[in-house]
Amino acid sequence: MTAPPARQLPVTAHAFAQRFSSTPLGARLARQLTLTQLHTWGIPHGSAASEKAAAVVAELAANAVTHGRVPGRDFELRLSLPAGSLRIEVTDTRAERLPPGPDAVHPADPLGDSGRGLVLVDALADRWEVQERTPPGKTVLAEIDLPRWLSLVRRLPQP
Repeated sequence: MTAPPARQLPVTAHAFAQRFSSTPLGARLARQLTLTQLHTWGIPHGSAASEKAAAVVAELAANAVTHGRVPGRDFELRLSLPAGSLRIEVTDTRAERLPPGPDAVHPADPLGDSGRGLVLVDALADRWEVQERTPPGKTVLAEIDLPRWLSLVRRLPQP
């Protein structure tokens, strides 16, 4: 005699993904849609997590547009809510220009016009890394811890 199959609960994955043109407008839209999606997930505009996420997305999207742009190719923003955090992933198609990883970010020149993006990401994200991908390209992944993650996902509608 065999036991009846155990009841399996559905796996819930809250995720958002969108491709944007590799232009300053695309970077601005990525930031705005991040704020909208976070609000939809119950992370209100103006909260600490929302402000951190907006700044991280703005910097990573600007880097994708400025340093990772390949003519005719878009960049992708992916947001998800893995256990305990908000994950932000920005992917572009330029493989030969990898940014420095978390251990290799140096303070920007105080008089320089650039070089602060990854310093800000390093300061705001709880964890981040650079991943090569196939087909050619790279993904910069950042995570922001959400102390009230469990209560947040319990309120979300099941997909």
